[in-house]
Amino acid sequence: MKLTLNIEPDLIDQIKTVAKKRNTSVSKIVESFFKKEVQTEMEPFRMKEEAELSDWVKSLVVVDHATPDFDHKAEYHKHLEEKYGI
Repeated sequence: MKLTLNIEPDLIDQIKTVAKKRNTSVSKIVESFFKKEVQTEMEPFRMKEEAELSDWVKSLVVVDHATPDFDHKAEYHKHLEEKYGI
């Protein structure tokens, strides 16, 4: 696919020089540059998508839902009474 870019003439000459040294085309250099830019920009999103819990962390999960009739506050206060004699 073609794309027209407006680039300063001096920069175009520099890119052509680099392309010649690397024995490649200006198109390949520009394409490579944009690929790196897109990868860098997308990296935070990719990390979130690819993030998975380790087996060790998964082993810490005892249940997948809370017991509806469990009184967390009462149990916590009971724990404090036993631990500190409050």
